[in-house]
Amino acid sequence: MQEEMKMKIAIGNDHAAVEMKNEIKAYVESLGHEVINYGTDSNESCDYPVYGEKVGKAVAAGEADCGILICGTGVGISIAANKVKGVRAAVCSDTTTAHLVKEHNNANIIAFGARIVGLETAKDIVKTYLEAEFLGGRHERRVAMIHDIEQR
Repeated sequence: MQEEMKMKIAIGNDHAAVEMKNEIKAYVESLGHEVINYGTDSNESCDYPVYGEKVGKAVAAGEADCGILICGTGVGISIAANKVKGVRAAVCSDTTTAHLVKEHNNANIIAFGARIVGLETAKDIVKTYLEAEFLGGRHERRVAMIHDIEQR
């Protein structure tokens, strides 16, 4: 069994996900990782693209090893993050997707919806993603193709 590596993880959320963000942040810290909060701590309506961009920039700049984004569905905030060069954000509503986006797509951010998945499922998604490793091989070529699209 490999030694667990402590990671620095950026987390971001909008108003729909404040409670879930706080629970996920505490959970990730309990796993031994450092969490940097880029999200809102207010339940007042706000704009999810702001937080998707903040986490995307932190991950792309290497200030964080990976990111977790949470909004109502996970979709809007992940779209915003994916506009940041170098980001591969994927919405996950189950653990199978969570490990495959890391193993096959080398996703550096996962997203999910506070209105879509329950807290225990969200914790399982996060744990599965954090424990997964990029497989490389044929997947490396495909990730490189995504990078090439981004450069054009």
